[in-house]
Amino acid sequence: MKIDFSKNTDALIPAIIQDSDTKAVLMLGYMNEEAYLKTIETQKVTFFSRSKQRLWTKGEESGNFLILVDIKNDCDGDTLLIQAKPVGPTCHTGADTCWQTENKADYGFISQLEKTIETRREKADSEKSYVASLFQLGINKIAQKVGEEAIEVVIEAKDDNDDLFLSESADLLFHYLILLQAKGFKLNDVIDVLKSRQK
Repeated sequence: MKIDFSKNTDALIPAIIQDSDTKAVLMLGYMNEEAYLKTIETQKVTFFSRSKQRLWTKGEESGNFLILVDIKNDCDGDTLLIQAKPVGPTCHTGADTCWQTENKADYGFISQLEKTIETRREKADSEKSYVASLFQLGINKIAQKVGEEAIEVVIEAKDDNDDLFLSESADLLFHYLILLQAKGFKLNDVIDVLKSRQK
């Protein structure tokens, strides 16, 4: 990997730190060649501190290290994307990230859908909201609905109509997300179980 530390007069390049599991952006720091080499050697992310004017290993005082997983260089060779496993919060304020956001996985539309389900469960009128009405009917009805949708997916899987198969698959996933919340869980809880089985 060829890194060009010469583009800036201070020989520093930005290093974006991303959680290797959640993919959340944790912080931005700066590295010179010495900091980069020390990061590789120690497997702990090390920066050049512009305020202290010295090498600084993240966590050297707090114990909240960033354990190196992977480093990628951008197309111009002057910016690093570093994936790491954080040991504790990343920000000096005690927050998960330097943007004061939670370090949790975001699945884009699926995460938005989970939030919508949660909001409608808590705030929507059951006479106007299908989701709210399902929660009002209780866990047995929600579980039954998931079973019905699963059967529909199996039936459509045996046929050649891909549109129907995808439509029933969407219905199954939607109702499964509802069932998870009815049981007090989110998709991340299931993913944690899957990760624990990884060999």
